[in-house]
Amino acid sequence: MARPVDREKRVELARQAVDVLGREGLHISTTRLAEALELKRPTLLYYFPDRAIIVEAALQDLLAEQARFVVERMAEHEHPIDQLYARICAVHEFHHGAEERVVFLTQALAAGGAGRMKHIIDIGNAAFERQRQVLEERIREGVRLGIVHDCDAQALTRLARSVVDGLMVQRVMTGCELGPVHEFLWEHLLAPLKKDPCREVN
Repeated sequence: MARPVDREKRVELARQAVDVLGREGLHISTTRLAEALELKRPTLLYYFPDRAIIVEAALQDLLAEQARFVVERMAEHEHPIDQLYARICAVHEFHHGAEERVVFLTQALAAGGAGRMKHIIDIGNAAFERQRQVLEERIREGVRLGIVHDCDAQALTRLARSVVDGLMVQRVMTGCELGPVHEFLWEHLLAPLKKDPCREVN
């Protein structure tokens, strides 16, 4: 009976392997990849029977790390509109200067086949959708409590995700600074939704 794979070890190896693949290309041989990781080829294949599993493990790890970072930033605020703004800024802060890694991982996973790509997208969407629904309900509760102006909470949270994703792409393609966009979004869309003028974004 085969011994179970050490998950923490596999995640760490996946991170290192993705760095190698990013430097040397997706088509390097398994032998060369093992050498770069200072492993024997059978050991590499034990942890990763195929190349797509490396990318999948690294992307799942990155998404989980992002989720923890974003939740911590959101927890610093009580007002749901502040939380929404914190969410947008936190995702961009987490990836700042390293947006290419998300693009590379996504492209690498796509190269592994449509089935695997759909699988990881479904995992990511499930996590993000749950977080979005929770925040959406907090905004609705804010409306009921009189601290948020009446608005379409679902449309607002989906717009926020579009901003997050769209600005990530722009950052990769143009290197644009996101701070001014964040400020404009806050001043002209989000801040006006707050009924409590005493609360400010820290």
